[in-house]
Amino acid sequence: MPQIFSSSSNSFARASIVLAVVAIGALGVSAWELIADSTWATRQGEAREQPIPFSHAHHVGSMGIDCRYCHASVENSDFSIIPPTKTCMNCHSQIWINSPTLEPVRTSYATNTSIRWTKVYDLPDFVYFNHSIHVKKGVGCETCHGRIDNQALTWMQPSLEMRWCLDCHRHPEKYVRPREFITTMGYTPSEPQEVLGARLVKEYNIQKLETCWTCHR
Repeated sequence: MPQIFSSSSNSFARASIVLAVVAIGALGVSAWELIADSTWATRQGEAREQPIPFSHAHHVGSMGIDCRYCHASVENSDFSIIPPTKTCMNCHSQIWINSPTLEPVRTSYATNTSIRWTKVYDLPDFVYFNHSIHVKKGVGCETCHGRIDNQALTWMQPSLEMRWCLDCHRHPEKYVRPREFITTMGYTPSEPQEVLGARLVKEYNIQKLETCWTCHR
């Protein structure tokens, strides 16, 4: 019986198997990257359920309350505090005093029990972030939190992926603003951002920190 396959068939078969395995692996990696970068994984734009439907759009956008009134530690601490109930009651002991929506606030104040807010910007434990140093270097609230003054319910604006952080660390001149406009929403620079940013990088002594231990300590 004559030979059906040539002597090179075995080599071709082995090569085909290797290529198939590589292709499947590449597709798996690509699929994983797509999933990891998707809003399903990062939860960008997903409004988190809270014990009280607090609206930044109302308090910041309509009322014009400065971010630092509630998040009082951002300029001097490594974390941004969730305001104590007393801060809420500074206003709500006089307005909306009978609102059923605010009953948990009144109960919290009366019983001295903290409201269990759901954290929206929740970094992993292996990531170190210091609010105060970013504020002092001219990184505005809007830069990381987006137009919070338009959010009726709070969601996460950026992905918080490392590449997002590194873009700012490598090119701070693209993002920094004068300190007096840190909490300004809809901020527009008075001159081209690249000119202003370059000047502020020198004035605020901003370093382009890219080492691992800057954020992973």
